[in-house]
Amino acid sequence: MERIVEICCGSYEDALNAYHGGAKRIELNSALHLSGLTPTLASLKLTKKNTDLKVITMIRPRGAGFCYNDIEFEVMKEDARYMLENQADGIAFGCLNQDGTINEKQTKEMIDIIKEYQGEVVFHRAFDCVDNPYTSIELLIDLGVDRILTSGLKPKAMEGKALIKDLQTKYGSQIEILAGSGMNASNAKEMMDDTGIYQVHSSCKDWVNDPTTQTHEVSYAYAPFPHENDYDVVSKELVEKIVESIK
Repeated sequence: MERIVEICCGSYEDALNAYHGGAKRIELNSALHLSGLTPTLASLKLTKKNTDLKVITMIRPRGAGFCYNDIEFEVMKEDARYMLENQADGIAFGCLNQDGTINEKQTKEMIDIIKEYQGEVVFHRAFDCVDNPYTSIELLIDLGVDRILTSGLKPKAMEGKALIKDLQTKYGSQIEILAGSGMNASNAKEMMDDTGIYQVHSSCKDWVNDPTTQTHEVSYAYAPFPHENDYDVVSKELVEKIVESIK
């Protein structure tokens, strides 16, 4: 199986950097400082127009967790349709109940929409908040999910490597396991070699200064020291390094 690095992008500019760095697939978001929200339609359309990237678009209406009310879920379904109608290759989403179980009804509705457009179904790191990873992955397989993004229920994927390996061993023939959180050129190959998975997800993050972030007593900063006046971007050079590292 060909090894894959998926780059987590927060903008069209990020997508271009990932593309020129040698990536073949991205997850397209906005607001990565909130762990990724639904991207703009313009960023998707420009990415598909000017690259040959496979684009998985995030569908997430807000920050915090993954337990959505009916109003939020209506927006998610409409966003999914708009993205798929505009050449998104797949959708990343995750819907949970308050007790940490998979929201089966919402998940099935999202899958039905995605499959209507022949898109790839990705259950994102909401999986890392489930109560039981084994019953959860079995349900996702039964529902028709193609891939899960996970850090092995730990803050960083390398810390969750044992669970990732176990999930790959038990279920890898039925669903794709994509490891994400803390993946970079120094550990991507190790993750693949040690677990048997063949794809990782990386942000390849760098920072760019915007001197208007804080002026007078007004601040729009979101990043911690020493990046209070910066915003995050995908680094073409870091993409090149991680793509090369898994060969």
